Amino acid sequence: MTDIIIRKGETWSRVLRWESLPFVYTAISAITKAAPVAITSTHGLKDGWRTAVTGVQGMRQINCATFPPKAKDFHKVTVGGASTITFNDVDSTGYSAYTSGGYLVSYTPVSLASFTARMQIRTTADATSTLESLVSPTDIVLDDTNHTITITISATDTAAYTFTSAVYDLELVSGSGVVTRLLEGNVSVVSEVTR
Repeated sequence: MTDIIIRKGETWSRVLRWESLPFVYTAISAITKAAPVAITSTHGLKDGWRTAVTGVQGMRQINCATFPPKAKDFHKVTVGGASTITFNDVDSTGYSAYTSGGYLVSYTPVSLASFTARMQIRTTADATSTLESLVSPTDIVLDDTNHTITITISATDTAAYTFTSAVYDLELVSGSGVVTRLLEGNVSVVSEVTR
């Protein structure tokens, strides 16, 4: 369940990634003692993707707490080049010095090439009418190059909302018609003060 909050009169947008097993491992060759921490690895990652660290010697504080990594072990990356990433949420200045080894561990991004997407908001899951209906490619953009799903509801549309709570789900449909529910949850609409 992933609940969302929409503010009336404000553009609502969410960027998602559809990740799957198996894990992808890339060897680490260096880690800085810095804020933010910089990691050298021929990684293949893109800005905003998530990765965890395992098996590092010396700077063990940066390793994931459990293996396989749990959600809290992953960090969003900022790409500094083909062989460098940073974790903006990690200050490693107080960590031990990196000595050797380790891997970046990431999920495999699912190819979005043959998919379409749809999302509906209803008062309840059983309601016959929709409060909002979004579809690709107009409201939901599937970017297979960066493996992102971007959902957008315009400020004009959110300003017209008369409901305060609802439910939603986001489904991806493959070229062969297989439907996968990627997200679901509750929707809360917050009133607009400045208009």
